[in-house]
Amino acid sequence: MDLLEEYRESQVQLAIPNRTVPVQTWKPPTGSQYKINFDAAVFADIKVSGVGVVIRNDKGEVMAALSARGPPVMDSEEAEVLAGRKALEFALDVGFSEVVLEGDNVGVMRSIQLTGANNSRLGHIYGDIHCLAASFRVWSVSNVKRTANSVAHSLAKYARQVVDEQVWLEESPPPTQDALYFDSCFVNV
Repeated sequence: MDLLEEYRESQVQLAIPNRTVPVQTWKPPTGSQYKINFDAAVFADIKVSGVGVVIRNDKGEVMAALSARGPPVMDSEEAEVLAGRKALEFALDVGFSEVVLEGDNVGVMRSIQLTGANNSRLGHIYGDIHCLAASFRVWSVSNVKRTANSVAHSLAKYARQVVDEQVWLEESPPPTQDALYFDSCFVNV
């Protein structure tokens, strides 16, 4: 009996706790706003970066999407902030005026939210983002986890295949079908 008790105690100590990591899902914007999700990828082997942008309405429908190659970058922060600027430029070019900018890099999103001068090495790019943002009638910034940004992430990875940039208007980009389907399962839940 002592050996059996010792065995049971050791099993309790060796057990791996069953922890579930909460998965954040994409949420549609409210009212007449459109949500701009963006992400970046770094392709060090070919010395370019990639940008993915998707703009969706309150029903989760793709209004516009972009997959583009970007310049070589020093690190992921530079890639992300350049992707954020490209996302806002794209949204203005296709005519949106009430937007929520959403990305998954906490530091970049926090820096975009700050309104004061940014004296970092990327401060001039954050300044460009603030100038672009002033062109929108309504705009806000939101940080999300990667799981809620999977469509933009798919487009950023797809940029490796793109010569310059590829744009989709009011259609779902083929490289994002799985991610869009996953997101649609949680819209209006």
